[in-house]
Amino acid sequence: MNRILVTGGTGYIGSHTVVELQNSGYEVVIVDNLSNSSTDVLDGIASITGKKPAFEKVDCRDKQALADVFKKYPDVKAIIHFAASKAVGESVEKPLLYYGNNLGSVLNILELMGEQNVGNLVFSSSCTVYGQPDILPVTEDAPVKPATSPYGNTKQIAEEIIRDAVYADNRLKCIALRYFNPVGAHPSAAIGELPNGVPNNLIPFVTQTAIGIRECLRVFGDDYDTPDGSAIRDYIWVVDLAKAHVIAVERLLGNKNRKGVEFFNLGTGKGLSVLEILNVFEKTAGVKVNRKIVARREGDVEKVWADPAFANKELGWKAETSTEEMLATAWAWEKALAAKRK
Repeated sequence: MNRILVTGGTGYIGSHTVVELQNSGYEVVIVDNLSNSSTDVLDGIASITGKKPAFEKVDCRDKQALADVFKKYPDVKAIIHFAASKAVGESVEKPLLYYGNNLGSVLNILELMGEQNVGNLVFSSSCTVYGQPDILPVTEDAPVKPATSPYGNTKQIAEEIIRDAVYADNRLKCIALRYFNPVGAHPSAAIGELPNGVPNNLIPFVTQTAIGIRECLRVFGDDYDTPDGSAIRDYIWVVDLAKAHVIAVERLLGNKNRKGVEFFNLGTGKGLSVLEILNVFEKTAGVKVNRKIVARREGDVEKVWADPAFANKELGWKAETSTEEMLATAWAWEKALAAKRK
């Protein structure tokens, strides 16, 4: 039996990854402090897969509590580490929270992996490590630039910590997946993106505005050097992203990772502006979204999208879901939430 420990597994990307792991035959243990999620997600996972994953309410900054989880499940073969604070704008306002949470958790995970002889790690990284790239699309060979936000900096530092830890301990192997912008929900509408409070990501703010929870969507900046003035990102369906994690785990367990640490860009290879995404959503959902242009948000880069060719070739993985399909799942999820509230 292959048991995988997933930190942050009740979160947005984590929960979708747990579904794909269970559907692929893995046993899963979720570790989450529920700071930006709810145990309701466990029921959603169970409704899709027919099985509720094991769950431990633990903060990854609490090393002793985390050590107790390792002792309770001594047969863990790999760890997927999602648990982190993840909002660019908030990280500018609360840098110490981000450094303490995002780096403290990585240090504890790596120390316990060494102590408990668990050798395989899939790390949830980000395209923010590239800052504003000089050349687009971005390959894995692009230079890691000074971060534009504390959030981005925590991902850069975490990658450096992991690289050094793997170099020092030849039992450790890691695959760092650098995400672009995950959007959408599971096609069942049983799980999706549900941030606590006001959303920091674009799509949940769009869907919440469309359904009437939010009065108006703020578009941060229309004076960027892009065709319509709004920032450009590479939007990838969360289920496609989740499937890449299963492939990464299989690569580690199959000893196909020969370099100790490997890095992969996970994106579609296509950049869309905020206003373009809004227009596609309105056509797909048949709903107008009230919006207003506001000043740029500190920490945001102007434009970034992936060159996913290395991940396509090396992992045999590809994001093929259309923008319309992704946004349709996000809208179905929002409507499912609205039905539950009634």
